[in-house]
Amino acid sequence: MSGGLLVAGTTSDAGKSVLTAGICRWLHRRGVKVAPFKAQNMSNNSVVVVGPDGRGGEIGRAQAMQAAACGVAPDIRFNPVLLKPGSDRSSQVVLLGEAVDTVTAANYRSLRPRLAETAYAALAELRTEYDAVICEGAGSPAEINLRSGDFVNMGLARHAGLPAIVVGDIDRGGVFAALFGTVALLSPEDQALVNGFVINKFRGDPGLLRPGLDMITAVTGRPVHGVLPFHLDVWLDAEDSLAYGRTLGRPGPPHGTAWLRVAVIRLPRISNATDAEALAAEPGVQVRLTIEPADIADADLVVIPGSKATVHDLDWLRETGLADAIRVHAAAGKPLLGLCGGFQMLARTITDEVESGRGTVPGLGMLPVDIAFGARKTLARSTGSGCGAPVRGYEIHHGYVSSGAPEPLLRYDDGRPEGAVRGAVSGTHWHGAFESDEFRRRYLTEAARLAGRHGFAVAPDTRFAEVRERALDVLGDLVEEHLDTDALWRLVEHGPAPGLPFVPPGAPLTPPIPPDGGPSGGPSRR
Repeated sequence: MSGGLLVAGTTSDAGKSVLTAGICRWLHRRGVKVAPFKAQNMSNNSVVVVGPDGRGGEIGRAQAMQAAACGVAPDIRFNPVLLKPGSDRSSQVVLLGEAVDTVTAANYRSLRPRLAETAYAALAELRTEYDAVICEGAGSPAEINLRSGDFVNMGLARHAGLPAIVVGDIDRGGVFAALFGTVALLSPEDQALVNGFVINKFRGDPGLLRPGLDMITAVTGRPVHGVLPFHLDVWLDAEDSLAYGRTLGRPGPPHGTAWLRVAVIRLPRISNATDAEALAAEPGVQVRLTIEPADIADADLVVIPGSKATVHDLDWLRETGLADAIRVHAAAGKPLLGLCGGFQMLARTITDEVESGRGTVPGLGMLPVDIAFGARKTLARSTGSGCGAPVRGYEIHHGYVSSGAPEPLLRYDDGRPEGAVRGAVSGTHWHGAFESDEFRRRYLTEAARLAGRHGFAVAPDTRFAEVRERALDVLGDLVEEHLDTDALWRLVEHGPAPGLPFVPPGAPLTPPIPPDGGPSGGPSRR
């Protein structure tokens, strides 16, 4: 059986995904055959991978990024359970890449044993094939209302005998209380597996932090394995769109004389917000995520991204005044792009008995197509062309064009049309298309022309794949330079250290679970 490690966190977005990727890249550079793993993920940012049987399946985007850090192809076993929230109370369940059910707090408990069994089996297989498996937890292991059925955090560590480290985000404040409280709310058996801490996103003089590091070690009996500095280049492949700031990435200076301003609407159920990252990697392109109509008025290009709840998010566009702002933008001849769910919103009508059950509703009517939702989800890696350039992407959607024969934005390799264009308005079901460098350059050049940004020029040498590789190398460098890698390797290779002290009070008594499952019984973590 190979070595392993669980990277847990004090909260969601504490840095578990990036720390896992950084450890994976560090180990990969040492020649270790390493794989990532997340037993259960809750995210609408997913990617299609091709399984051994040739079929497409979904995993969390973060696990695909971590696979790249390991230098291996993504595998559906890296994220065996993916929960895709469609509302505040329900999530689609993707099991080993395939959508199998929709759960609420009330029925999640009945499905949980099957999910746990699948996750444990996937991890066991990976540990026979790799030298090390670096597991990412979800939310916090100290979510005491969820511990009894946990198979992602300490439940996974206990089952597989994994040592755990806990990462806390000092940028949020209260990091020492969060680290201490996380350990102190665990049972003695769980605490015995927590072998240390990592502090993330530190700014300033590390010497000022040293007394706190010494004190947290003194009160918990566990070392701080290192302090990762805040780094502006760590922004790609965020698991949750809330991890993004208002401006996406670090926009480089324009290659020409003018900037191109892109507004991406932050839908309530936004999915695959990562599509905008390739645009943000272009010099002179400022990408902002927004919910403000005023930002639409100032933008050159407006993007409506994917959604896990297309009809409900379309209602939200109308209720917030964003739909009116989008119409004004397009009426001025400025470019408007819809991606997947955003493309569907631009249609004349949407017939949906699958996600919303609303039947036929009017779309924004800005593209000459009608959309219908099928019960079976399309999952595919796709190749073709657009704007006279080769394009690669992937598809994750229930909706399809049921009528209309517009000019397509893209074409598959076999000549079939995909998406639609009418004037400055365009859309496609493909995700990831803008990672194709020449297509992205040609699309942005035309978008700038339509927007009247005549001084904008694309850089001829931006390679998005290289941008992503550099970001992964930054993560590996941060781990190598700022963490006690000897201590991490001992944990990976030899397992939990013996004799770690108990930190009172420990886990409280488990309260009774309400008969209907209640809020304590459902999926609520990322």
